[in-house]
Amino acid sequence: MKLVSACLLGVNCNFEGKNNLKAEMLEEFKKGELYPVCPEVLGGLSVPRIPAEIQDGDGLDVIEGKSYVVNMQGIDVTDEFMKGAYEVLRIAEVLNAKEALLIEKSPSCGCGGVIFDGTFTAKFRSGDGVTAALLKKKGIKVTCISAPKKE
Repeated sequence: MKLVSACLLGVNCNFEGKNNLKAEMLEEFKKGELYPVCPEVLGGLSVPRIPAEIQDGDGLDVIEGKSYVVNMQGIDVTDEFMKGAYEVLRIAEVLNAKEALLIEKSPSCGCGGVIFDGTFTAKFRSGDGVTAALLKKKGIKVTCISAPKKE
């Protein structure tokens, strides 16, 4: 069993209340090989929600208390991001999942070394999101999945 960002399966759970459906991921899900998670929703954030970005660091810095996550209105949502990350970890442990397929660039799921830079200007910095960093720290393989191209 692998975890997967729920938005990749067509669940309308991203900050806009939309999804990032990848048809091939949905086919894998139908075979019973994937378990969907949305750390931000598991952390108590709404759908849709105000965009949030990690400030002055990356997900590992947030986990270590060296950085924080704020939304576009300047409200600190670090606690919700941490809660969601630990809920995903708990699910991984219960399912004995050894891998997670996560969406790129997100302050939660972002992986592959690129996340939004904290300025809300669609610029990027290197690093992982909070959930991706926690899963990696706990020995779970994280594979980054690109969002489908918007039409």
